[in-house]
Amino acid sequence: MDKMSLWVLTGLLAVTTVFFNVYIFLMSLWNYRQKKKWSPSETIIVALSVADVAHQLVCYFWMTMDEVDSKCRISELPYAVMLLSIYSLKFTIMWETSFLTFYYSTKLVNTPNRCYTHIQAAILKHVTLAVCLIPLCGVGTCMPMLAVFNSDNFTVPNKDCGVLMPQNPSGKIYEAMYLLLADVLPGVLMVKCCISISLHLATHLRHMKAITNGAHGPKLGSQMRVIRMALSLVAVFILFLVIDLYVNYEISVNHQNIIGLTFFFTSIFTTVTAVVLIYGKKTFWKALVHDFNVCLDEYPCLSCLKVPEQNAKPSSAPAKVKT
Repeated sequence: MDKMSLWVLTGLLAVTTVFFNVYIFLMSLWNYRQKKKWSPSETIIVALSVADVAHQLVCYFWMTMDEVDSKCRISELPYAVMLLSIYSLKFTIMWETSFLTFYYSTKLVNTPNRCYTHIQAAILKHVTLAVCLIPLCGVGTCMPMLAVFNSDNFTVPNKDCGVLMPQNPSGKIYEAMYLLLADVLPGVLMVKCCISISLHLATHLRHMKAITNGAHGPKLGSQMRVIRMALSLVAVFILFLVIDLYVNYEISVNHQNIIGLTFFFTSIFTTVTAVVLIYGKKTFWKALVHDFNVCLDEYPCLSCLKVPEQNAKPSSAPAKVKT
């Protein structure tokens, strides 16, 4: 896939990424005006949506500049600064996604380990501080890029302006450390949370089935929606992690000129993550479905695409059989 095709596809994804994340941001602000307070989950979700939009805009601007300035006539400094912003924002997105999953796991799973419980409580007590520290850690982690990357490096078949893959050993060590800190460690945290939530779900369902003696299927209500959202976030993250590590391997080891693929797959990740978060927030999902159906009302030929806005109400009681 050439650069132009990636640029076009990433542009289409950029529209969906910005739309869904701005929708989350505006809905969260509307809820804040109604309740006059933020919940910890809303604080993390708003910070994640802002990071997604900023990352998408900077990525697409870099790809546009790289396409327009194919001869690299502009100084490499603007490209290097944009790359620094892109990688630090990616670090922020990965850790805030894992932090959100960690938050939901603490709400769903009660651990008997008192020390671990105290650590969780301390973290959740300072959610706003943690959300602010994550971007700062991202910038600090990415600052060595300005020293490691230099204009003598290249990729095949031609070098990108400012995307300077390190050829020296210190550069490769730094790149491996960045992938470990920005991708692998948050992935490990999310897998741990996924296992905890899954075990909690299995135990809870077994307990409910034992109480009802199998008379009817266990019902978790709104809790099941949150569980599905958290597990979906983990599944999407793991899939993205595998693809991202492979693409970075091709860039660093085989020196392939495919850095645009990392931006493309990150755009897919941010779009899908936003949709999953909207689904997890029932009020967001109902409002989005309603607005979608209202838009389709303007085009009767598309009425078949309408989404049901609410589940069918079950009958109040079964009819009595006369004997």
